Amino acid sequence: MPELLLLTALALAAGASVVTQQVLNANLRAALGSAAWSGFVSYALGLGCMAVLAVVLRDPLPSLGAAARIPWWGWSGGVFGALFIGLSIVLVPKLGAATFIALLVTGQMLASVTADHFGWLGLVRRSLDMPRLAGIALLIGGVILIRR
Repeated sequence: MPELLLLTALALAAGASVVTQQVLNANLRAALGSAAWSGFVSYALGLGCMAVLAVVLRDPLPSLGAAARIPWWGWSGGVFGALFIGLSIVLVPKLGAATFIALLVTGQMLASVTADHFGWLGLVRRSLDMPRLAGIALLIGGVILIRR
């Protein structure tokens, strides 16, 4: 049970960090006058942090053989991350942090249940059932309530 509490706290902290990141990036955009440079700074600092983490954890470099076995689309996560950062930099000031995050979570849930249902990108297929549909409806209801 203590492990579950720790994992829950860490997941909540990760969620809070998303909001903080988006607000800071939006503020940086306003100060720099550029969404692109704000996103670049965010990624550059993130790259530096991940490099430090790899060194601290003493993770070895992946082998070329392992890298060669990864399908082309397996390398595209950064593209989606850049899309996320770029859109959030522009949308947070226009929508507000709460509405943006509510829409973000709803979009994540819609994509997640779709990916689960069809078994996309190597996921195990999990059918779209009534509890999942109810969850989607509740998320959409939450977006409507947050926007007011």
